[in-house]
Amino acid sequence: NLGARLSEVGRWEEALAAAQEAAGIYRQLARANPQAFQPYLAMSLINLGNVLSELGRWEEALAATQEAAGIYRQLAQANPQAFRPYLAASLHNLGRALSALGRWEEALAAAQEAAGIYRQLAQANPQAFRLYLAGSLNNLGNFLSELGRWEEALTCTQEAVGIYRQLAQANPQAFLPDLARSLGAYGRILLGLDRALEAREAFAEGLRAVLPFARTLPAAFGELAAALLADYLRACGEAGAEPEAGLVEEAFFSSPLPRPFGPPPPLS
Repeated sequence: NLGARLSEVGRWEEALAAAQEAAGIYRQLARANPQAFQPYLAMSLINLGNVLSELGRWEEALAATQEAAGIYRQLAQANPQAFRPYLAASLHNLGRALSALGRWEEALAAAQEAAGIYRQLAQANPQAFRLYLAGSLNNLGNFLSELGRWEEALTCTQEAVGIYRQLAQANPQAFLPDLARSLGAYGRILLGLDRALEAREAFAEGLRAVLPFARTLPAAFGELAAALLADYLRACGEAGAEPEAGLVEEAFFSSPLPRPFGPPPPLS
């Protein structure tokens, strides 16, 4: 918990020290009593991997996350109802670490397994797991696009957009930013398929969804709005279509300078 609070205020080196100490204690406890402490060891390794990734220490982050995923796999085999969600989350993080190291095929395999688990969980309990399914589908689409498998990537991101759209209709305040991010991923894949006019519409919808949040909380949502604006203008250029003046003007006043999207956030 100390590591989590330190990471929230950007004190990453101190967060790392706390996470390393916690993982070391849980490792000793798990050796003496694996049944009681293996789940805690796995969670501490996930936290450790997240902090290491924030510090750019991807090889170490990968090792911690791989170990966590291995533990959760064993736990899920013994008690699937309790531990399959944790296995899926650890696989999501594993894919992120592998992708950061350019190991795209392995990242794709982890993301595919995570999405498969979340799909089954969402079928049984949509209220609890549809959000996680959508995130895993976006992740999967990103990896497929990196491997040039554009049509498969499009299918994944289309499904993710559909889920986020339903969630945002029920609770706009909570889910419109997620819909905007998903539309950004969808639009970039459309651009990869030379479908610039459709990409333009996706980016425009994403911008409209996020701009009210960027105005009120620019530190949290300004970069997303700026990235969507940059993608929108690029899509307009590739499609030979004029940007919508009112939308562009509103976006310029709501967001900082454009910056590309980063990797997907980890699930903790």
